[in-house]
Amino acid sequence: MTTMQPFSALPDAALRRVRGILTDIDGTLTTDGRLPASTYLALDRLARAGLHVIPVTGRCIAWAEILTRLWPVDAIIGENGAFYSHLHNNKLVTRFLDDEKTRAANLERIHALGEAILREVPGSALASDQAWHAADLAIDHAEDVPPLPQQAVERIAAMMREAGMTATVSSIHVNGWFGKHDKLSMSRLCVAELLGDDVDANRDDWLFIGDSANDVAMFGHFPLSVGVANVREILHLLPVTPAYVTNAAGGEGFAEMAERLLVAREG
Repeated sequence: MTTMQPFSALPDAALRRVRGILTDIDGTLTTDGRLPASTYLALDRLARAGLHVIPVTGRCIAWAEILTRLWPVDAIIGENGAFYSHLHNNKLVTRFLDDEKTRAANLERIHALGEAILREVPGSALASDQAWHAADLAIDHAEDVPPLPQQAVERIAAMMREAGMTATVSSIHVNGWFGKHDKLSMSRLCVAELLGDDVDANRDDWLFIGDSANDVAMFGHFPLSVGVANVREILHLLPVTPAYVTNAAGGEGFAEMAERLLVAREG
């Protein structure tokens, strides 16, 4: 495991190269489940400065499509890479990875597995927005239920994997889905299709900021990987840590990152 450096240690020259920001939402843009005014202002300032901003979240399609309309962002990747939503000529477009038939079949399997998990893991619940998920299963372990013990969280993830799913743990949900996609694979596709850029060849031009275990692939891929301060709470669960960490937690940490990035670009 690498040692995180304070975000202040990231050289200005590296920040001046950044053309786009990929960001988690829960616990990264939000603080205690709310979007601080400073975070929204930071998003707006980044967009006005000509930087691309793409939130990458485990949240459902309903969240993604609504926030795509409301936030100053290029697109939103949802359900851990099952799709991305964006506006084209002010019309909402959602680009799914799987076709409609595959998604319908998977949702039947997801419904059955969700019921089995609730029976086996006391205190767990379907995420409050599960009815609006298009491609994955979200089990609440800390949002609208009292936080579950780590053993219970691990059992939920294990049941998903035993059923053939990919499973990840966010700060509030355990998410599972059929297929090998994740936040990173859909980030590649979204950036290539919408912006004509390559986040593998040009990874130094993109910054990722997050806070949870389902951000590990992103932390490992981008040299400019940043954790907001609350990532420290789960370092023992991360096989790969972000390279840098902000002083502030949650949305205030994102705003801290944005301010330093914008000042570096002006220098």
